[in-house]
Order: sequence, then C-alpha cells, then structure tokens
Amino acid sequence: MIPLPPHTYQPNRPAYGPPPTMKPTAPPAGPPGTTGTPPPPKADGDVAGNGPQAPNSYNHVDNRMAGAAPPGRHLGHYPSLPPGYQNTSAPPPSSLHPALQAATQPYTQGPQPYQQQPGGPGPGPAQLSPSMAAMSLQSSTPEALRVVNLLQERNLLPPAPVPAPTPCLTQDLQKLNCSPEVFRCTLTSIPQTQSVLNKAKLPLGLLLHPFKDLSQLPVVTSSTIVRCRSCRTYINPFVSFLDQRRWKCNLCYRVNDVPEEFMYNPVSRSYGEPHKRPEVQNATIEFIAPSEYMLRPPQPAVYLFVLDVSHNAVETGYLSVFCQSLLDNISALPGDSRTKVGFITFDSTIHFYNLQEGLSQPQMLIVSDIEDIFLPTPDSLLVNLNECKELVQDLLKSLPNLFEKTMETQSALGSALQAAFKLLSPTGGRMSVFQTQLPNLGVGALQSREDPNQRASAKDVQHLSPATDFYKKLALDCSGQQVAVDLFLLSAQYCDLATLGCISRYSAGSVYYYPSYHHQHNPAQVERFQRDLKRYLTRKIGFEAVMRIRCTKGLSIHTFHGNFFVRSTDLLSLPNVNPDAGFAVQMSIEENLDDMQVVSFQAALLYTSSKGERRIRVHTMCLPVVSSLSDVFAGADVQAITGLLACMAVDRSVTSSLSDARDAMTNAAIDSLSSYRQSALTIQQPGLLAPACLRLFPLYILALLKQKAFRTGTSTRLDERVFAMYQLKYQPLAFAMLMIHPALYRLDDLSDEGALNISERTIPQPRVLQLSVEKLSREGAFLMDAGLVMYLWIGRNCHQNFLSQVLGVSSYAAVPEKLSLLPELDTAESQRTRAFVSWLRDQRPFFPSLHIIRDESQLKPHFLQNMIEDRTESALSYYEFLLHLQQQISK
Repeated sequence: MIPLPPHTYQPNRPAYGPPPTMKPTAPPAGPPGTTGTPPPPKADGDVAGNGPQAPNSYNHVDNRMAGAAPPGRHLGHYPSLPPGYQNTSAPPPSSLHPALQAATQPYTQGPQPYQQQPGGPGPGPAQLSPSMAAMSLQSSTPEALRVVNLLQERNLLPPAPVPAPTPCLTQDLQKLNCSPEVFRCTLTSIPQTQSVLNKAKLPLGLLLHPFKDLSQLPVVTSSTIVRCRSCRTYINPFVSFLDQRRWKCNLCYRVNDVPEEFMYNPVSRSYGEPHKRPEVQNATIEFIAPSEYMLRPPQPAVYLFVLDVSHNAVETGYLSVFCQSLLDNISALPGDSRTKVGFITFDSTIHFYNLQEGLSQPQMLIVSDIEDIFLPTPDSLLVNLNECKELVQDLLKSLPNLFEKTMETQSALGSALQAAFKLLSPTGGRMSVFQTQLPNLGVGALQSREDPNQRASAKDVQHLSPATDFYKKLALDCSGQQVAVDLFLLSAQYCDLATLGCISRYSAGSVYYYPSYHHQHNPAQVERFQRDLKRYLTRKIGFEAVMRIRCTKGLSIHTFHGNFFVRSTDLLSLPNVNPDAGFAVQMSIEENLDDMQVVSFQAALLYTSSKGERRIRVHTMCLPVVSSLSDVFAGADVQAITGLLACMAVDRSVTSSLSDARDAMTNAAIDSLSSYRQSALTIQQPGLLAPACLRLFPLYILALLKQKAFRTGTSTRLDERVFAMYQLKYQPLAFAMLMIHPALYRLDDLSDEGALNISERTIPQPRVLQLSVEKLSREGAFLMDAGLVMYLWIGRNCHQNFLSQVLGVSSYAAVPEKLSLLPELDTAESQRTRAFVSWLRDQRPFFPSLHIIRDESQLKPHFLQNMIEDRTESALSYYEFLLHLQQQISK
C-alpha cells in the first residue's frame, strides 16, 4: 500500500484507545447521512474489513453503498472558498452513486466492486497519493479513501440513508457474516496492534442489537450444543474443519472433536458433512437449550403493573388509556398457561388487589404503613391470567373511576417499588411502573433539583447523576431476583429522571418519557403513549437472560453501554431482554494480531422464552486484520463510531462534566483527522481533508454537540436532557442516528419515480436534504424526522394543491394550529404522503408523534433547532465548526 511517513502527531491528550479517555456508552446506529464504502482489497486477496462490534448497539440500517460522487468530481467544483459558502448549488443528481438507488439490496452481497489490486509492478496509480490517484479516471484508490476537502465539498449527504460498510473479506466469508443490523463494529478492518489503533485515533467497539425481531431465524433443537472445550465458543461459520472429525476454534484456536451426533445434517438428512450443518452455515442462530443450561425450572411469564393514582396522575388522564390498552391487548400478552399478572396502585398509601379465583369482584387491600411494607395476602395478588381473566378485566374497567375524585397529592413510589419487589421475588418477571410526579413520601422521596433559570446559561449542567442510591440499590436487588423494571414517566413537571431512571438502567428495563402528557391538551402524546403501550405489551420478551460477548484471543472488552448489570467481567445480567434494546462495548488490542488474517466476535444470549423454553441466540461476526493505517481508515464505520462516541460522552457527562464530554467529542474529530493528515496522506495539500468514509464525521460530531443530551446555551429541561442521554445509550444504532442527525425530506412534490413497492403499497422515496434553512422554500412542505418526533413544516406560500389534496384545507391560513394527524383523503397526493410517513414510522419500534406546523407555530423553534448546519446564538454553523477543526489541526 501507500508508504506512510513517520508518525509525527504527538497530541497532548491521550488517544481514544483502550485506556478510555471517556467511559463509552452504547453507540447509535443511523439512517440518514452516513458514509460507508468498502475498504480496499489487500494485494494478497485478503480483504481489509470491519472492526468488532459492541454488545449494546442498535443497528437497523439499510445496506446501501455510500453515495460518494465519482473520483475527481471535487476538482474544480468549488473555485474558491467564499464566505457565502452557504449558497453553493448542489451537484447535479447525475453525480450520485448508482448504488445509492439500491435501497433494498440485501446485506449478503459480499464485497462491493473494488476488485483492482493496488500496487502492481511499476509505478501505477496505487503508488500515488489518494488525491493524485483521484485525478486519474482509472484510479485504484478505493472510494473509502478518496480525499475529500470538507471546506470545499458542501453537499456530502448521500440522498438515501447511509449503509453500513461491507468488510473486505473473501466472498465466501462475507456471505456468511452477521447482519450489520444485529452486530456492527466501529472499524471494519481491525488494526494489527494497539499502537496502530492509537495512531488512528478512532474508538474500537461493537454495537449490538441482540434480540432484534428477525424475519428469518434458524432454530436448532439438539441434545448436544457443540462448543469449544477451552473457551466455550459456540461452533459457527468461521471455525475451520481440519477433517470430518476435528474442528479448530476461531477464537482460541483449540482443536476440538466433532461429536458423533453432529455428523448428521438434519436439513439435508445426510451423514458425514458436519461443515454443512445449520450452525456452520448461519452467523445468527438460535438453539433450544437442554437442561444443563437451566439453574432452575424456566420461570413463567409474570407481569406486575404498578400505577400512580395520585391527584396529579388522575388529572393527566393516563389511567383510562392504560386500562383500555391492557384490556385490548390482554390476550396478546406473550406467555402460556402459566402466565401470571398482578396490580399495585399507590398515592400516600399502597393498594393491593386480591384477584383470587372464586371472588365475585376484585378486592382492594390498603397498606398505610409505608415504612414497613408487607404483603397482605401474598398468594392471591399475582394470579394465573387464564384462570382469573374475568376478575382482571373487571378491575381494569373499574380502576379509572375508583380514584377520579381523589385529593391525594403525595407519592410513595419507593414503598410501592419495595412492595412490588417482594411480590415478584419468588418468580422473577417484569414490573411496569407508571409515575406522574416527583416521589415525595417515604423511602426514595426526592426534592426538586432543577433551577429553571439555569436551563440555558450554565456552561456545566448540574444534577445529571442520581440524588440517592436508593433506586440503583433496589434495581440491583431486582436484578438478583430476575426482575426488570420498566418506567413510564408521564409528567408536565420535573421528576428527577436522573435518579428514577436507575431503577430501569440497572435492572435491564427501559424508560419511556411523555413530557407534558395530558389526555385533552396533548393528543399527540396520547396517541404516542397508546401506540408505544401496544408494542410494549405484545412484543416478544425473554426472561432470566444473560449475555456474554467473546472475541478472538488478543482482543479484550473493557466497557459496556446499555441497560444491564455486569455480573462478572464479561457477563451481562438481563432479567428481561426485549427486541428493542441495543448495547455497545469498547475494546482494546491486548496482544498483537500479527499472524491472523481475520478475527471473530461472538455474542451469546441465553434466555427463557415466554412459553417457558430455555433458548440461546448466538451471533458471530468475522472481520479482517490489517497492518496499515490507510486500511484502518478505509474500514471506518462513521455511524458506528458516532454511536459509540455518544455512549462514551454520556458516561463522561455524568462522571466528569458536560463540558468535558463536549471537548472530548470535538477532540475525537480533531485527533482522527489530524492523524489521517499526518500519517495516512502521502501528498500534503491545503484544506480540511478527510477520507471519503469519514466525510460525515465532523457533521455528526457537530450534531451531537447540538443534540438535546449535550447542547448548551439553549433552554433544555433537565429531565428531557437526561432522557436524551438514556436514548443514546439504549437505542439500537439506526434509531439513535435519527435522534442525532434527523432526516429532512420535501413532501409537496412526491412522485412515484424510484418508489418502493411494499405489499402492494407504493412508497415514494424523496431524497434526504441537508439540515439547513437554505434547503427550505416557502412554496414547499418539508418533513423533519427526528426519531421520536416528526415535524411537517408548511411554507407560507405552499402550493394550493398540497394544502387541499393532502391537508384538506382551502388556504395556508386555514391550517389548524395544533394538527397532529394527516387526514385520510381520497387523493393520490394524500395517499403518497400518508404512505411515506407510515412507512417511516413502521421501521421503528416506538411511535413518533407528528406535528404539522406553520411558519408562526410555537413549535417552529423545535423544528429549527434540528437545522444542525446553521448557526445559532450559542452554537457554530457547520462551516464555522470545520474552520475551528482546521485551526486546531494546523496548530
């Protein structure tokens, strides 16, 4: 490859390497605007590939190739660097990469088209620097390493969501590899040594979405699950068979015997071809586990609902929505004939409900001694759902009326949680807690820590860490008894989510937050709550789970991100596991990987299904090992890197300070681009230079700095900031990326050109626009998709056709002030618009509310806050941020 100059960059701060400068958190995975292009094949035909993936990640990204323009496009495209940088016109659509149109191509495509071998005999283009090579049309520089001057190339966003890069592996290995939606590494080519990794200044980690809903999942029932005798790795597609009777582990290299039973292939019903068994043909597989994988008989599905019924709670009107939703979905709760349910309500006292078979109606039992909580009738508070369904339904119908006249304003949440823990301890299960105010009575009582005057001004935000360890300690007790706690916070006031959230974080639960929830004043939040509840109540669930991540000898894992308790160095305790949770891990290289062509990572999740089966889901990913810095850069996965850095920054904000976390993110961009310039570029040239695969990195870092979790100078409620931090650590990467860098589309000119056809519905595919006001036009209508919320902005001079055919109004002035639903009109325009919005919503497991806003709407500032490339009073524009990076790099 290209000869490297000696490494001269000696920054005065530690690298983002294994000894972490920031404790990492789970990386987001992302749709709009990332680049991924395959790294170059190495001369010996071994391909450079993707790095390891983190255990806590969310990756749901379409596998589309990055949309870089053909080499050489940037030459002469910007004759100068005018201050009016914002006004440069977009390149013509013809310069889009054809692969961008392949929105639905499957992941199994194998390496993308760069088959030319760099560096043949004689001084071919491969000996030139990437920038020189870009001038030659027959360039052999891979697209990932095309040099991009960020100060000149303005239109970097590909028109469709950014795909995950494909590791440079031989085709037969890559076609067996794990889907990037499940397992993804920040570097798709693993550096051979820690010193190469340190030099690259890029974080190494894995993003994982282990229990994702999959359309195809091979399930194997076998009395012997074949594992390495030494390191306990499950047999997988990347082991090698020395002969029919012996296989070599791809993680520790031990040679193992093939058991007799494994010689028979149940799929082909043939004998003597162990390498064709499903375990060796699928990187994601599920085993039904034999009895040695059980510490106790598999637990039943147990669901306990803990409901705030104080005056504040009744005022919001959430109780009737909850009761109706559970009534509608009660038969769809995952489980079997053993499923149990129970209910606790609380205000200043704790109320239990005796639902024992034989009673004519539910019996309410009140415990007013909240200091010394006890269970009044322990055997009849959690009941078999099938046997007592009518009593449960009676209770749900009567609950909303029971408390409608209450004047109780106090909330003894801590005591209610203790009671719930006592009730669930013997079996384990899921506790769903609904809370609408700051708990103010008994154990775990809290006081408001938010100073509204400090929301915008303080450079450093206080109170991001818990006020008490009561909730964390209780969560760890819950985890030990296989109980997970999910928290639904529905509130217009400060609730100290930084403290309350610990109950879910350490018990492997999840947090749902509905600020300003009210059944009349906020219909958009009510719809979101209903849709989220339906998904929550009916989605797949795993009980009493543990997850372990293993990697090839020489690599080690040192920090985990997500919601769980780390039981031993590499074992995550997950009392419940759900299909919407992501995880991330950081890794380091402890021993040189000199003699290895590839390394592997394996995540194994052992859980009890809702039907009482013990199952093991195993994901294995294989990535190439490279020695040159250029190859490491070529394999960088910019979205995975952004996701992992976001997790690390959340941890840093809590353990150190928000300003520290912001500095560390900016330094991550400065350090990696500086290292690229000094150590990977052979011909120096002016400008802020990045390899094409990292061209979106500064944009994503700026987006993080402006994200609700990390922004300063903008009024941000403390609970909303903390919730944004929770989301970044917990959401699978694809969803976290939308929350970091929203997608902007123009909707008033949708057409069927390039549309997808999904189950007889035509879904238009408008291009993704840059997040800048200059992309808006008063004649248009623009949709901003920010993950949990969508805004449809209607321009003042919007076409009459759109107003009447899509919104059903006669003029701009007639657009209602608080509109959150698109009317179902029988027009082609209405059908197209609704098809596109519902297609976006269907791709995620939570329900984003839609706000249709006019120019003078009170929500317009929220819409404009997502315009990441524009300058605000307190934050730089994208161009100013690039100049700041360039200034730091050239110091």
